[in-house]
Amino acid sequence: MIAPRAVVFDFNGTLSDDEPLLVRVYQEQFAELGKPITEAEYFDQLAGHTDEEMFTRWFGHADPALIAERIDRYNVLAADGSTVDERTRDAVRFAATHVPVAIVSAAARREIEPVLAAAGIRDSVTLIVCQDDVESGKPDPECYLTAARLLGVAPGELLVFEDTEVGVAAAQAAGARVVGLTRTLGPERMAAADELVERIDVPLLERLLCS
Repeated sequence: MIAPRAVVFDFNGTLSDDEPLLVRVYQEQFAELGKPITEAEYFDQLAGHTDEEMFTRWFGHADPALIAERIDRYNVLAADGSTVDERTRDAVRFAATHVPVAIVSAAARREIEPVLAAAGIRDSVTLIVCQDDVESGKPDPECYLTAARLLGVAPGELLVFEDTEVGVAAAQAAGARVVGLTRTLGPERMAAADELVERIDVPLLERLLCS
């Protein structure tokens, strides 16, 4: 097994335990736009994709103004950092004392940055690669290949944490090792990951980085 030279966290649902909040935001907005979405439809068809892909899949096109509104709605609810629990914050800080830490996400930078800052972990994060930085979203490996290049490591030296099938597929297609967080989709749908966990904490990072 290749020793990790960088730790990478997906954002929504992984670093930030916010999938229930995201479902609420999308459900409210999509209903107002005349095409409601159920929770099951969200997780089966949209979770893990970029906003552009999600709006295109659901409405047939992606309006930048509507995407901006979706991000604004999210920030009202999440920008206080409360979706990042203390165990995860400590794990990020611990990882950053050993290797660079990155965020690779289908979210927008302006929804990621406020959460990291409010949670007190922005200084622990070396790099953010988000939907603003790539042409193709997950499951395309572009985001993880970009992160590896910018961090100066091989893709196989990335230790990635993901909570969706498309995220696992993207990281594995890049050649990274993937730890699947089961709280969003459950262990059955995350079975393709190299390892499954229920939470992120310091003992987990210590085992994966130091053993």
